[in-house]
Amino acid sequence: MPDLLAIDETSLALGLVLILLFIAGIFLKPDSLVHPILLGRQSDVDKVRKKGESAIYRNYGTGLMGRLPGRPSKEVQVLSDLLKPDFEGARFLWSHEVSNVEILRRVAALGAGLVNVAGLRERESNVLLLLNDGIEFIITDLALASHSIPSFTLTSLTLLTAVLESHPPSAIVLHASFVSQVLELIIENHEFAQHTLIVVGDDGMPKNLDRYRNKVKILRWEDVEGEGSKLGGSASRAPAESKDVFTVSFYEGGDNELKATQFTHENLTAGVASMKFLLPFNAGISPADCIVSAFSLSTPYGRTLAYTALYEGTSFATVKSASLYIVDEGNSRTVSEVLNVMQGNFPTPTILFLTPQHLDFISSSILSQAKKSFLFFLARRHKLAALQAGFISQDSFWDRFGFSSARNMVLRNMDRKIRALIITSGVPAENVTPSRLAISVPLVHAHAHPAVAGPVFASHPQDFQVFPSVTGDRKNEESRFAKNAHVGPPVLNVEVKLIGLDDTSVVGGAKPVGEIVLRGPSVGKPLDEGRILPDGWIRIHESAMVQNNGTFKVQTSNEVLKT
Repeated sequence: MPDLLAIDETSLALGLVLILLFIAGIFLKPDSLVHPILLGRQSDVDKVRKKGESAIYRNYGTGLMGRLPGRPSKEVQVLSDLLKPDFEGARFLWSHEVSNVEILRRVAALGAGLVNVAGLRERESNVLLLLNDGIEFIITDLALASHSIPSFTLTSLTLLTAVLESHPPSAIVLHASFVSQVLELIIENHEFAQHTLIVVGDDGMPKNLDRYRNKVKILRWEDVEGEGSKLGGSASRAPAESKDVFTVSFYEGGDNELKATQFTHENLTAGVASMKFLLPFNAGISPADCIVSAFSLSTPYGRTLAYTALYEGTSFATVKSASLYIVDEGNSRTVSEVLNVMQGNFPTPTILFLTPQHLDFISSSILSQAKKSFLFFLARRHKLAALQAGFISQDSFWDRFGFSSARNMVLRNMDRKIRALIITSGVPAENVTPSRLAISVPLVHAHAHPAVAGPVFASHPQDFQVFPSVTGDRKNEESRFAKNAHVGPPVLNVEVKLIGLDDTSVVGGAKPVGEIVLRGPSVGKPLDEGRILPDGWIRIHESAMVQNNGTFKVQTSNEVLKT
């Protein structure tokens, strides 16, 4: 018997090594960045529901009292309050380094000029903003809002003719290069002869404007601001209130009809409250950050994001592809346009709000470069194991040998600065894990809609869970959403429920699938009365499926029409 149990030194050494490796694997396994219980139930769900409807879903951040926050702090009542007067530091807004004091001074000057020079009247006039993103848009928007003059914005230039015909504005603020096209539309429709054009800049301004002087009044934006400054920025006005309508956003619905939603000051301040909590408290937006956005200020989501940056004292800029009215030919949604934002003195971005196309390009470029390393597949395997354990990092051993150099080649000096990535609407489920492996920063998948200021849904930045794909007949309701990545629970000031449910399927254990209706302080009021339901619920013509953990998978309007 002792002869059978004899162990030589080599076998003993190998046994000890295996034991040590096993123990090391246990202790070196990274801990999850968030407790699994938190990710297992991400929505607060009502106990009861009506026939044909789901229960009401809320974010757990709403709290036990069920109060939906309408502002980021109690001091903020209207848009101008978002510019904290006690914040003395300067920040970059596009290529301009400005402080809150400077912005408020220019807003007061332009507001006085709009009233005294352009002849606009409080609570009577309205102004169409045909501006690309820039500091002029922000100053004009704040000046109009401070004098209770509603603004009109378009999410697409194709809507211009329809808006001029159905909702003729008192004045139009536009870039010089766009004057010719607008003048043609105005001259073709003689009923618009009383328009006032307030023109920003001189580049592209048409010549021989004298023949239009008897048709329209043309003013230079810079002159209006200058004349208002001479008046000391003073103009009689009634204080704006939180319930005042400050803008109407026009967009194209899924049926190719002109849609519009009006927003009050409270709608937008509520949007800021939800936007600033997309990231955890310990990693929230701060003045040390620099935000780059791919969403136009002419959209409610992009505009809310810009005001969030103003409120937090953060540097802010948008990429070229966000331009709605003047877009360079050949411009594409790649990492190059994000890098181009840093031309001049603009600081290195730390938080990116991008589209799914940007994400796909960045992650695929990084992975293509990383594959050139002979350690790539081993590094990928270990990073994937850490991701499945709920952990992500740019500083791991395997990053240094497999991914860091690739990220640096694609993102250049943004490589070590980016700390969060927020992608809005439409990321395929199959792209989420490769993107997390490549970029290795918290990634939030949000969903926005033109009827809401700010996001509607947003995933947890440390939710790395992957669920198996739905199998079976493609006609199955759940299979329609299989390709879509979930967009998390509702944000903290939006309540959501689904209507048009198949009660038999839900009682049988199927996931709720139906049309989304929502309400909350960040939800605007549609001009189409047919979309307004009892008890303040608003239809947005999108469908969704609720997963067992309270996260949503959404189909956009176009996808709904196709199915």
